[in-house]
Amino acid sequence: MIPQYLIDFELNDLPVVETDVIVIGSGIAGLYTAIMASATQNVLLITKKSLLESNTRYAQGGIAAVTAEDDSPAYHHQDTLLAGAGLCSSAAVDVLVNEGPVGVQELIRLGTTFDVENGELALTKEGAHSHRRILHANGDATGYEIVRALSIQVEMLHNIKVWDDHFVIDLITEQGECHGALVQMPDGKRVFVRGRATIMCSGGAGQLYRYTTNPEVATADGIAMAYRAGAEIRDMEFIQFHPTALSYPGAPRFLISEAVRGEGAVLRNIRGERFMPKYHELQELAPRDIVARAIVSEMEATGSTFVYLDITHESPEMVKHRFPTIYETCMQYGLDLSSDWIPVSPAAHYMMGGIKTNLHGESSVKRLFACGEVSSTGVHGANRLASNSLSEAVVYGSRIVERIKSLPEPSGDPLRVSFHLGRKDAPSQAMVEKRLKLQKVMVRYAGLRRNRDTLIRAAEELGRQLPLFQSMLSKREEYEFANMLTASLLVVQGALGREESRGAHYREDYPERNDSEWRKHIVFIRDQEMTEELSDDV
Repeated sequence: MIPQYLIDFELNDLPVVETDVIVIGSGIAGLYTAIMASATQNVLLITKKSLLESNTRYAQGGIAAVTAEDDSPAYHHQDTLLAGAGLCSSAAVDVLVNEGPVGVQELIRLGTTFDVENGELALTKEGAHSHRRILHANGDATGYEIVRALSIQVEMLHNIKVWDDHFVIDLITEQGECHGALVQMPDGKRVFVRGRATIMCSGGAGQLYRYTTNPEVATADGIAMAYRAGAEIRDMEFIQFHPTALSYPGAPRFLISEAVRGEGAVLRNIRGERFMPKYHELQELAPRDIVARAIVSEMEATGSTFVYLDITHESPEMVKHRFPTIYETCMQYGLDLSSDWIPVSPAAHYMMGGIKTNLHGESSVKRLFACGEVSSTGVHGANRLASNSLSEAVVYGSRIVERIKSLPEPSGDPLRVSFHLGRKDAPSQAMVEKRLKLQKVMVRYAGLRRNRDTLIRAAEELGRQLPLFQSMLSKREEYEFANMLTASLLVVQGALGREESRGAHYREDYPERNDSEWRKHIVFIRDQEMTEELSDDV
Protein backbone atom coordinates (compact mmCIF):
# COMPACT_ATOMS: atom_id res chain seq x y z
CA MET A 1 0.00 0.00 0.00
CA ILE A 2 1.58 3.27 -1.14
CA PRO A 3 0.19 6.31 0.71
CA GLN A 4 -0.81 9.61 -0.87
CA TYR A 5 2.05 11.50 0.79
CA LEU A 6 5.57 10.54 1.86
CA ILE A 7 5.50 12.61 5.05
CA ASP A 8 3.04 13.64 7.73
CA PHE A 9 2.17 17.35 7.64
CA GLU A 10 -0.35 20.10 8.35
CA LEU A 11 -0.44 22.45 5.39
CA ASN A 12 -1.56 25.38 7.56
CA ASP A 13 1.61 25.03 9.62
CA LEU A 14 3.92 25.48 6.61
CA PRO A 15 5.25 28.72 5.09
CA VAL A 16 3.60 29.48 1.74
CA VAL A 17 5.27 30.76 -1.44
CA GLU A 18 2.90 31.99 -4.17
CA THR A 19 3.64 31.93 -7.89
CA ASP A 20 1.74 31.52 -11.17
CA VAL A 21 3.49 28.49 -12.65
CA ILE A 22 5.59 25.85 -10.90
CA VAL A 23 8.06 23.98 -13.12
CA ILE A 24 9.70 20.91 -11.58
CA GLY A 25 12.91 19.88 -13.36
CA SER A 26 15.57 21.55 -15.46
CA GLY A 27 16.12 19.45 -18.58
CA ILE A 28 15.03 20.71 -21.98
CA ALA A 29 11.36 20.30 -21.00
CA GLY A 30 11.67 22.34 -17.80
CA LEU A 31 13.90 25.07 -19.18
CA TYR A 32 12.00 25.56 -22.43
CA THR A 33 8.57 25.48 -20.79
CA ALA A 34 9.68 27.94 -18.11
CA ILE A 35 10.96 30.34 -20.77
CA MET A 36 7.74 30.13 -22.79
CA ALA A 37 5.54 30.54 -19.70
CA SER A 38 7.52 33.52 -18.42
CA ALA A 39 6.21 35.70 -21.26
CA THR A 40 2.90 36.04 -19.40
CA GLN A 41 3.38 34.35 -16.02
CA ASN A 42 5.64 34.40 -12.99
CA VAL A 43 7.51 31.08 -12.95
CA LEU A 44 9.27 29.21 -10.16
CA LEU A 45 11.63 26.56 -11.56
CA ILE A 46 12.64 23.95 -8.98
CA THR A 47 15.53 21.57 -9.55
CA LYS A 48 16.94 19.09 -7.06
CA LYS A 49 20.49 19.68 -8.22
CA SER A 50 21.33 22.43 -10.72
CA LEU A 51 20.14 23.85 -14.03
CA LEU A 52 22.72 21.93 -16.05
CA GLU A 53 22.22 18.51 -14.43
CA SER A 54 19.60 16.51 -16.31
CA ASN A 55 19.22 13.72 -18.86
CA THR A 56 19.16 16.35 -21.61
CA ARG A 57 22.73 17.34 -20.85
CA TYR A 58 23.93 13.86 -21.79
CA ALA A 59 21.84 13.54 -24.96
CA GLN A 60 24.40 13.10 -27.74
CA GLY A 61 22.67 12.14 -30.97
CA GLY A 62 20.43 15.10 -31.62
CA ILE A 63 16.90 16.33 -32.19
CA ALA A 64 14.63 14.91 -34.87
CA ALA A 65 12.71 17.39 -37.05
CA VAL A 66 11.91 17.65 -40.73
CA THR A 67 14.06 20.36 -42.33
CA ALA A 68 15.28 18.75 -45.59
CA GLU A 69 13.44 19.18 -48.89
CA ASP A 70 13.41 15.43 -49.60
CA ASP A 71 11.83 14.70 -46.20
CA SER A 72 8.29 15.33 -44.95
CA PRO A 73 6.19 15.18 -41.76
CA ALA A 74 4.38 12.21 -43.31
CA TYR A 75 7.64 10.23 -43.51
CA HIS A 76 8.55 11.20 -39.92
CA HIS A 77 5.05 10.20 -38.79
CA GLN A 78 5.33 6.82 -40.49
CA ASP A 79 8.77 6.10 -39.02
CA THR A 80 7.62 7.00 -35.50
CA LEU A 81 4.55 4.76 -35.68
CA LEU A 82 6.61 1.88 -37.04
CA ALA A 83 9.12 2.12 -34.19
CA GLY A 84 6.30 2.46 -31.64
CA ALA A 85 5.03 -1.03 -32.51
CA GLY A 86 1.32 -0.26 -32.60
CA LEU A 87 1.06 1.73 -29.38
CA CYS A 88 1.74 5.30 -30.52
CA SER A 89 -1.07 7.81 -30.51
CA SER A 90 -1.32 8.79 -34.17
CA ALA A 91 -2.73 12.18 -33.15
CA ALA A 92 0.14 12.83 -30.71
CA VAL A 93 2.71 11.89 -33.35
CA ASP A 94 0.98 14.15 -35.86
CA VAL A 95 1.42 17.05 -33.44
CA LEU A 96 5.10 16.20 -32.99
CA VAL A 97 6.10 15.90 -36.64
CA ASN A 98 4.22 19.01 -37.76
CA GLU A 99 5.19 21.32 -34.91
CA GLY A 100 8.72 20.00 -34.34
CA PRO A 101 10.38 22.12 -37.07
CA VAL A 102 8.92 25.30 -35.53
CA GLY A 103 10.28 24.19 -32.16
CA VAL A 104 13.76 23.78 -33.61
CA GLN A 105 13.63 27.30 -35.02
CA GLU A 106 12.59 28.53 -31.59
CA LEU A 107 15.59 26.79 -30.01
CA ILE A 108 17.83 28.52 -32.56
CA ARG A 109 16.21 31.86 -31.71
CA LEU A 110 16.95 31.19 -28.05
CA GLY A 111 20.65 30.74 -28.76
CA THR A 112 21.14 27.06 -29.59
CA THR A 113 23.84 26.60 -32.24
CA PHE A 114 23.33 23.49 -34.34
CA ASP A 115 26.05 22.19 -36.64
CA VAL A 116 26.07 23.56 -40.19
CA GLU A 117 27.56 22.14 -43.38
CA ASN A 118 27.78 24.12 -46.62
CA GLY A 119 25.51 26.80 -45.22
CA GLU A 120 22.73 24.35 -44.28
CA LEU A 121 21.81 22.65 -41.02
CA ALA A 122 23.84 19.43 -40.83
CA LEU A 123 21.66 16.33 -40.69
CA THR A 124 22.41 12.74 -39.78
CA LYS A 125 20.41 9.52 -39.74
CA GLU A 126 19.71 7.22 -36.81
CA GLY A 127 18.09 3.83 -36.35
CA ALA A 128 14.61 3.34 -37.90
CA HIS A 129 14.60 6.82 -39.55
CA SER A 130 13.97 6.68 -43.30
CA HIS A 131 15.62 10.07 -43.92
CA ARG A 132 18.45 12.17 -42.56
CA ARG A 133 16.59 14.48 -40.17
CA ILE A 134 18.67 14.53 -36.97
CA LEU A 135 20.11 17.96 -36.14
CA HIS A 136 23.15 17.92 -33.87
CA ALA A 137 25.46 20.34 -32.09
CA ASN A 138 29.23 20.21 -31.58
CA GLY A 139 29.20 16.80 -33.25
CA ASP A 140 27.82 14.72 -30.41
CA ALA A 141 26.99 17.21 -27.64
CA THR A 142 23.52 18.28 -28.72
CA GLY A 143 21.84 18.03 -25.33
CA TYR A 144 24.54 20.02 -23.60
CA GLU A 145 24.35 22.79 -26.20
CA ILE A 146 20.58 23.05 -25.79
CA VAL A 147 20.64 23.26 -21.98
CA ARG A 148 23.57 25.70 -22.16
CA ALA A 149 21.59 28.07 -24.37
CA LEU A 150 18.32 27.69 -22.47
CA SER A 151 20.00 28.07 -19.06
CA ILE A 152 21.42 31.42 -20.13
CA GLN A 153 17.94 32.56 -21.14
CA VAL A 154 16.43 31.38 -17.85
CA GLU A 155 19.01 33.28 -15.83
CA MET A 156 18.30 36.46 -17.82
CA LEU A 157 14.52 36.47 -17.47
CA HIS A 158 13.23 38.36 -14.45
CA ASN A 159 9.92 36.46 -14.46
CA ILE A 160 11.70 33.18 -13.69
CA LYS A 161 12.96 32.40 -10.21
CA VAL A 162 15.21 29.35 -9.88
CA TRP A 163 15.47 27.17 -6.79
CA ASP A 164 18.57 25.01 -7.09
CA ASP A 165 19.17 22.13 -4.70
CA HIS A 166 15.52 21.94 -3.58
CA PHE A 167 13.61 18.65 -3.43
CA VAL A 168 9.93 18.40 -4.28
CA ILE A 169 8.51 15.80 -1.89
CA ASP A 170 4.91 15.63 -3.06
CA LEU A 171 2.15 17.36 -4.98
CA ILE A 172 -0.60 18.92 -2.89
CA THR A 173 -4.07 18.02 -4.16
CA GLU A 174 -7.60 18.62 -3.01
CA GLN A 175 -10.70 17.21 -4.70
CA GLY A 176 -8.77 16.04 -7.76
CA GLU A 177 -7.01 19.36 -8.34
CA CYS A 178 -3.30 20.11 -7.93
CA HIS A 179 -2.62 23.29 -5.96
CA GLY A 180 1.17 23.13 -5.84
CA ALA A 181 4.00 21.24 -4.21
CA LEU A 182 5.51 20.41 -0.86
CA VAL A 183 9.20 21.31 -1.10
CA GLN A 184 12.19 20.62 1.14
CA MET A 185 14.80 23.38 1.09
CA PRO A 186 18.58 22.85 1.32
CA ASP A 187 18.53 23.52 5.07
CA GLY A 188 15.86 20.84 5.63
CA LYS A 189 12.97 23.25 6.16
CA ARG A 190 9.76 22.60 4.25
CA VAL A 191 7.54 25.02 2.38
CA PHE A 192 4.29 24.85 0.43
CA VAL A 193 4.61 26.36 -3.04
CA ARG A 194 1.19 27.30 -4.40
CA GLY A 195 0.54 27.95 -8.10
CA ARG A 196 -2.24 28.08 -10.66
CA ALA A 197 -0.46 25.37 -12.67
CA THR A 198 2.22 22.77 -11.87
CA ILE A 199 4.31 21.33 -14.70
CA MET A 200 6.21 18.11 -14.03
CA CYS A 201 9.43 18.05 -16.10
CA SER A 202 11.46 15.84 -13.77
CA GLY A 203 12.91 13.43 -16.33
CA GLY A 204 13.21 9.67 -16.44
CA ALA A 205 13.90 6.59 -14.39
CA GLY A 206 17.23 5.13 -15.51
CA GLN A 207 18.48 4.78 -11.94
CA LEU A 208 16.00 1.96 -11.38
CA TYR A 209 18.65 -0.18 -13.07
CA ARG A 210 22.20 -0.99 -12.05
CA TYR A 211 23.51 -0.15 -15.52
CA THR A 212 22.20 3.04 -17.07
CA THR A 213 23.25 5.93 -19.26
CA ASN A 214 21.25 8.29 -17.03
CA PRO A 215 22.76 10.59 -14.39
CA GLU A 216 22.27 10.05 -10.64
CA VAL A 217 19.27 12.40 -10.56
CA ALA A 218 17.07 10.18 -12.79
CA THR A 219 15.18 8.48 -9.95
CA ALA A 220 11.59 8.53 -11.29
CA ASP A 221 10.54 11.23 -8.81
CA GLY A 222 7.90 12.85 -11.01
CA ILE A 223 6.19 9.60 -11.98
CA ALA A 224 6.01 8.50 -8.34
CA MET A 225 4.77 11.89 -7.13
CA ALA A 226 2.06 12.02 -9.78
CA TYR A 227 1.02 8.44 -8.98
CA ARG A 228 0.63 9.29 -5.31
CA ALA A 229 -1.37 12.36 -6.32
CA GLY A 230 -3.86 10.19 -8.21
CA ALA A 231 -2.74 10.82 -11.81
CA GLU A 232 -3.02 8.11 -14.44
CA ILE A 233 0.33 6.42 -15.13
CA ARG A 234 0.70 4.57 -18.42
CA ASP A 235 3.05 2.16 -20.29
CA MET A 236 5.51 1.62 -17.43
CA GLU A 237 6.63 -1.75 -18.79
CA PHE A 238 8.33 -0.07 -21.75
CA ILE A 239 11.91 0.73 -20.72
CA GLN A 240 14.26 1.41 -23.59
CA PHE A 241 17.71 -0.08 -23.18
CA HIS A 242 20.29 1.66 -25.32
CA PRO A 243 22.25 -1.02 -27.20
CA THR A 244 25.65 0.62 -27.02
CA ALA A 245 26.90 1.89 -23.69
CA LEU A 246 30.63 1.74 -23.01
CA SER A 247 31.42 -1.50 -21.16
CA TYR A 248 34.99 -1.24 -19.91
CA PRO A 249 36.58 -1.83 -16.48
CA GLY A 250 36.73 1.37 -14.45
CA ALA A 251 34.61 3.37 -16.92
CA PRO A 252 31.02 4.58 -16.41
CA ARG A 253 28.25 3.28 -18.67
CA PHE A 254 28.90 6.15 -21.02
CA LEU A 255 26.51 6.37 -23.97
CA ILE A 256 27.98 5.65 -27.39
CA SER A 257 25.46 7.49 -29.55
CA GLU A 258 23.33 5.70 -32.11
CA ALA A 259 24.63 8.34 -34.51
CA VAL A 260 27.92 6.41 -34.58
CA ARG A 261 26.04 3.55 -36.21
CA GLY A 262 24.17 6.11 -38.29
CA GLU A 263 27.54 7.13 -39.74
CA GLY A 264 28.45 3.53 -40.61
CA ALA A 265 29.78 1.80 -37.48
CA VAL A 266 29.14 -1.95 -37.30
CA LEU A 267 28.72 -4.35 -34.38
CA ARG A 268 30.98 -7.36 -33.96
CA ASN A 269 31.01 -10.14 -31.38
CA ILE A 270 34.19 -11.01 -29.51
CA ARG A 271 35.16 -13.33 -32.40
CA GLY A 272 35.18 -10.30 -34.67
CA GLU A 273 32.10 -11.43 -36.58
CA ARG A 274 29.56 -8.85 -37.71
CA PHE A 275 26.22 -10.20 -36.52
CA MET A 276 23.36 -7.72 -37.06
CA PRO A 277 22.60 -8.81 -40.68
CA LYS A 278 21.29 -12.13 -39.33
CA TYR A 279 18.89 -10.39 -36.90
CA HIS A 280 17.24 -7.66 -38.98
CA GLU A 281 17.19 -6.28 -42.52
CA LEU A 282 18.12 -2.80 -41.22
CA GLN A 283 21.20 -4.34 -39.58
CA GLU A 284 22.87 -1.90 -37.15
CA LEU A 285 20.10 0.65 -37.74
CA ALA A 286 17.27 -1.64 -36.66
CA PRO A 287 15.04 -0.40 -33.81
CA ARG A 288 16.90 -0.21 -30.51
CA ASP A 289 15.07 -3.07 -28.80
CA ILE A 290 16.05 -5.45 -31.60
CA VAL A 291 19.69 -4.33 -31.56
CA ALA A 292 19.88 -4.56 -27.77
CA ARG A 293 18.46 -8.09 -27.64
CA ALA A 294 20.71 -9.17 -30.52
CA ILE A 295 23.72 -7.96 -28.54
CA VAL A 296 22.61 -9.92 -25.47
CA SER A 297 22.14 -13.04 -27.61
CA GLU A 298 25.65 -12.69 -29.02
CA MET A 299 27.10 -12.09 -25.56
CA GLU A 300 25.45 -15.28 -24.30
CA ALA A 301 26.50 -17.31 -27.34
CA THR A 302 30.15 -16.25 -26.97
CA GLY A 303 30.34 -16.17 -23.17
CA SER A 304 31.22 -12.48 -23.14
CA THR A 305 29.99 -9.44 -21.22
CA PHE A 306 30.24 -7.13 -24.24
CA VAL A 307 30.40 -6.85 -28.02
CA TYR A 308 32.43 -4.43 -30.12
CA LEU A 309 31.43 -1.28 -31.97
CA ASP A 310 33.69 -0.74 -34.98
CA ILE A 311 34.00 2.52 -36.93
CA THR A 312 37.71 2.10 -37.74
CA HIS A 313 36.98 2.12 -41.50
CA GLU A 314 36.31 5.87 -41.27
CA SER A 315 39.14 8.38 -41.28
CA PRO A 316 40.45 9.59 -37.90
CA GLU A 317 39.67 13.15 -38.97
CA MET A 318 36.01 12.33 -39.59
CA VAL A 319 35.63 10.43 -36.30
CA LYS A 320 37.22 13.19 -34.22
CA HIS A 321 35.20 15.91 -35.93
CA ARG A 322 31.83 14.15 -35.81
CA PHE A 323 32.13 12.57 -32.35
CA PRO A 324 34.49 14.72 -30.28
CA THR A 325 32.87 14.00 -26.90
CA ILE A 326 32.74 10.24 -27.44
CA TYR A 327 36.28 10.23 -28.83
CA GLU A 328 37.71 12.16 -25.89
CA THR A 329 35.85 10.11 -23.31
CA CYS A 330 37.04 6.82 -24.79
CA MET A 331 40.59 8.14 -24.93
CA GLN A 332 40.46 8.72 -21.16
CA TYR A 333 40.33 4.93 -20.83
CA GLY A 334 42.93 4.19 -23.48
CA LEU A 335 40.42 3.47 -26.25
CA ASP A 336 40.85 5.20 -29.61
CA LEU A 337 37.48 5.34 -31.40
CA SER A 338 39.21 5.81 -34.75
CA SER A 339 41.46 2.75 -34.47
CA ASP A 340 40.06 0.47 -31.73
CA TRP A 341 36.94 -1.62 -31.53
CA ILE A 342 35.01 -0.20 -28.57
CA PRO A 343 33.48 -2.65 -26.04
CA VAL A 344 29.78 -1.96 -25.53
CA SER A 345 26.69 -3.54 -23.97
CA PRO A 346 23.08 -2.45 -23.38
CA ALA A 347 22.08 -0.15 -20.51
CA ALA A 348 18.78 1.35 -19.32
CA HIS A 349 18.27 4.56 -21.24
CA TYR A 350 14.75 5.92 -21.64
CA MET A 351 11.31 5.53 -20.08
CA MET A 352 8.60 5.42 -22.76
CA GLY A 353 5.81 5.43 -20.19
CA GLY A 354 4.97 7.94 -17.48
CA ILE A 355 2.27 10.42 -16.57
CA LYS A 356 -0.53 10.06 -19.10
CA THR A 357 -1.36 13.38 -20.80
CA ASN A 358 -3.63 14.67 -23.53
CA LEU A 359 -2.46 16.68 -26.54
CA HIS A 360 -2.04 19.76 -24.32
CA GLY A 361 0.16 18.06 -21.73
CA GLU A 362 -2.64 17.85 -19.16
CA SER A 363 -2.66 14.93 -16.74
CA SER A 364 -5.84 13.42 -15.29
CA VAL A 365 -5.35 15.66 -12.23
CA LYS A 366 -6.58 19.21 -12.84
CA ARG A 367 -3.85 21.88 -13.10
CA LEU A 368 -1.12 19.20 -13.22
CA PHE A 369 0.80 18.99 -16.49
CA ALA A 370 3.69 16.77 -17.58
CA CYS A 371 6.34 17.35 -20.24
CA GLY A 372 9.41 15.47 -21.42
CA GLU A 373 10.49 11.99 -20.41
CA VAL A 374 8.28 11.97 -17.30
CA SER A 375 5.18 12.18 -19.52
CA SER A 376 3.32 9.66 -21.65
CA THR A 377 1.98 11.78 -24.50
CA GLY A 378 1.51 8.81 -26.80
CA VAL A 379 4.38 9.81 -29.08
CA HIS A 380 6.74 6.95 -28.23
CA GLY A 381 4.45 3.94 -28.01
CA ALA A 382 6.28 0.74 -27.15
CA ASN A 383 9.65 1.90 -28.45
CA ARG A 384 10.88 5.48 -28.86
CA LEU A 385 12.19 6.47 -32.27
CA ALA A 386 15.70 7.87 -31.81
CA SER A 387 15.97 11.63 -31.16
CA ASN A 388 12.21 12.21 -30.95
CA SER A 389 12.39 12.98 -27.23
CA LEU A 390 13.98 16.44 -27.47
CA SER A 391 11.45 17.45 -30.12
CA GLU A 392 8.61 16.15 -27.97
CA ALA A 393 9.71 18.28 -25.01
CA VAL A 394 9.73 21.47 -27.06
CA VAL A 395 6.48 20.81 -28.91
CA TYR A 396 4.46 19.80 -25.87
CA GLY A 397 6.07 22.44 -23.67
CA SER A 398 4.68 25.07 -26.03
CA ARG A 399 1.25 23.45 -25.97
CA ILE A 400 1.20 23.34 -22.17
CA VAL A 401 1.95 27.05 -21.97
CA GLU A 402 -0.89 27.84 -24.38
CA ARG A 403 -3.28 25.70 -22.33
CA ILE A 404 -2.27 27.37 -19.05
CA LYS A 405 -3.24 30.76 -20.48
CA SER A 406 -6.85 29.59 -20.68
CA LEU A 407 -7.04 28.08 -17.18
CA PRO A 408 -9.59 29.73 -14.89
CA GLU A 409 -8.16 31.43 -11.85
CA PRO A 410 -8.03 29.16 -8.79
CA SER A 411 -10.67 29.82 -6.17
CA GLY A 412 -8.24 31.22 -3.61
CA ASP A 413 -10.10 29.43 -0.84
CA PRO A 414 -7.90 28.20 2.02
CA LEU A 415 -6.78 24.60 1.63
CA ARG A 416 -7.48 22.17 4.42
CA VAL A 417 -4.92 19.55 3.50
CA SER A 418 -3.18 17.46 6.12
CA PHE A 419 -1.85 13.93 6.26
CA HIS A 420 -1.02 11.74 9.25
CA LEU A 421 -0.01 8.10 9.32
CA GLY A 422 1.52 8.42 12.76
CA ARG A 423 4.99 7.68 11.43
CA LYS A 424 7.59 7.47 14.20
CA ASP A 425 10.66 5.48 13.26
CA ALA A 426 13.34 6.32 10.70
CA PRO A 427 14.22 3.75 7.99
CA SER A 428 16.15 0.83 9.43
CA GLN A 429 18.71 0.40 6.64
CA ALA A 430 21.07 2.74 4.82
CA MET A 431 19.53 4.02 1.60
CA VAL A 432 22.64 3.33 -0.46
CA GLU A 433 22.29 -0.39 0.33
CA LYS A 434 18.55 -0.41 -0.41
CA ARG A 435 19.09 1.46 -3.66
CA LEU A 436 21.77 -0.93 -4.89
CA LYS A 437 19.66 -3.95 -4.04
CA LEU A 438 16.67 -2.51 -5.90
CA GLN A 439 18.82 -1.80 -8.97
CA LYS A 440 20.16 -5.35 -8.96
CA VAL A 441 16.66 -6.80 -8.64
CA MET A 442 15.47 -4.75 -11.62
CA VAL A 443 18.44 -5.73 -13.82
CA ARG A 444 18.18 -9.40 -12.92
CA TYR A 445 14.42 -9.92 -12.96
CA ALA A 446 12.79 -7.06 -14.90
CA GLY A 447 15.40 -6.03 -17.43
CA LEU A 448 15.87 -6.44 -21.14
CA ARG A 449 14.29 -9.91 -21.17
CA ARG A 450 11.59 -11.01 -18.75
CA ASN A 451 9.30 -13.90 -17.91
CA ARG A 452 6.57 -14.58 -15.39
CA ASP A 453 8.85 -16.28 -12.87
CA THR A 454 11.46 -13.52 -12.84
CA LEU A 455 8.81 -10.79 -12.64
CA ILE A 456 7.07 -12.48 -9.72
CA ARG A 457 10.45 -12.74 -8.01
CA ALA A 458 11.00 -9.03 -8.62
CA ALA A 459 7.58 -8.18 -7.18
CA GLU A 460 8.30 -10.24 -4.08
CA GLU A 461 11.73 -8.69 -3.53
CA LEU A 462 10.41 -5.17 -4.00
CA GLY A 463 7.37 -5.87 -1.84
CA ARG A 464 9.63 -6.53 1.13
CA GLN A 465 10.62 -2.86 1.03
CA LEU A 466 7.05 -1.52 1.32
CA PRO A 467 7.28 -0.94 5.11
CA LEU A 468 9.48 2.03 4.17
CA PHE A 469 6.32 4.03 3.53
CA GLN A 470 5.39 3.68 7.21
CA SER A 471 8.72 5.21 8.27
CA MET A 472 9.43 8.83 9.06
CA LEU A 473 11.33 10.05 6.00
CA SER A 474 13.32 13.26 6.14
CA LYS A 475 16.32 13.00 3.81
CA ARG A 476 16.58 13.43 0.06
CA GLU A 477 18.01 9.94 -0.45
CA GLU A 478 15.03 8.51 1.45
CA TYR A 479 12.53 10.32 -0.75
CA GLU A 480 14.42 9.21 -3.85
CA PHE A 481 14.39 5.58 -2.79
CA ALA A 482 10.66 5.76 -2.05
CA ASN A 483 10.13 7.12 -5.56
CA MET A 484 12.33 4.46 -7.12
CA LEU A 485 10.48 1.73 -5.24
CA THR A 486 7.11 3.10 -6.38
CA ALA A 487 8.17 3.28 -10.04
CA SER A 488 9.84 -0.14 -9.95
CA LEU A 489 6.66 -1.76 -8.68
CA LEU A 490 4.73 -0.14 -11.52
CA VAL A 491 7.26 -1.38 -14.09
CA VAL A 492 7.06 -4.92 -12.74
CA GLN A 493 3.26 -4.97 -12.52
CA GLY A 494 2.97 -3.59 -16.03
CA ALA A 495 5.42 -6.18 -17.35
CA LEU A 496 3.53 -8.98 -15.59
CA GLY A 497 0.24 -7.75 -17.01
CA ARG A 498 1.41 -7.56 -20.63
CA GLU A 499 1.53 -11.19 -21.74
CA GLU A 500 3.18 -10.63 -25.11
CA SER A 501 6.39 -9.13 -26.52
CA ARG A 502 6.18 -5.68 -28.10
CA GLY A 503 8.77 -2.98 -28.64
CA ALA A 504 11.07 -2.64 -25.64
CA HIS A 505 9.01 -5.13 -23.59
CA TYR A 506 10.19 -8.70 -24.24
CA ARG A 507 8.67 -11.72 -22.48
CA GLU A 508 10.58 -14.98 -23.02
CA ASP A 509 7.39 -16.89 -22.15
CA TYR A 510 5.33 -14.80 -24.62
CA PRO A 511 7.88 -14.06 -27.36
CA GLU A 512 5.37 -13.02 -30.04
CA ARG A 513 3.53 -9.75 -30.52
CA ASN A 514 -0.22 -10.24 -30.06
CA ASP A 515 -2.23 -7.49 -31.77
CA SER A 516 -5.56 -9.24 -31.30
CA GLU A 517 -5.37 -8.93 -27.50
CA TRP A 518 -2.64 -6.43 -26.66
CA ARG A 519 -2.94 -3.44 -28.96
CA LYS A 520 -3.72 -1.48 -25.84
CA HIS A 521 -2.10 0.32 -22.93
CA ILE A 522 -1.82 -0.60 -19.27
CA VAL A 523 -2.83 2.26 -16.97
CA PHE A 524 -2.32 2.57 -13.20
CA ILE A 525 -4.19 4.80 -10.76
CA ARG A 526 -3.34 4.67 -7.05
CA ASP A 527 -5.79 2.61 -4.98
CA GLN A 528 -7.45 1.24 -8.12
CA GLU A 529 -7.07 -1.94 -10.14
CA MET A 530 -4.79 -1.91 -13.17
CA THR A 531 -6.82 -0.95 -16.25
CA GLU A 532 -6.39 -1.20 -20.02
CA GLU A 533 -7.15 1.25 -22.82
CA LEU A 534 -7.14 0.67 -26.57
CA SER A 535 -4.40 2.19 -28.73
CA ASP A 536 -5.48 4.60 -31.47
CA ASP A 537 -2.52 3.59 -33.67
CA VAL A 538 -4.40 1.50 -36.18
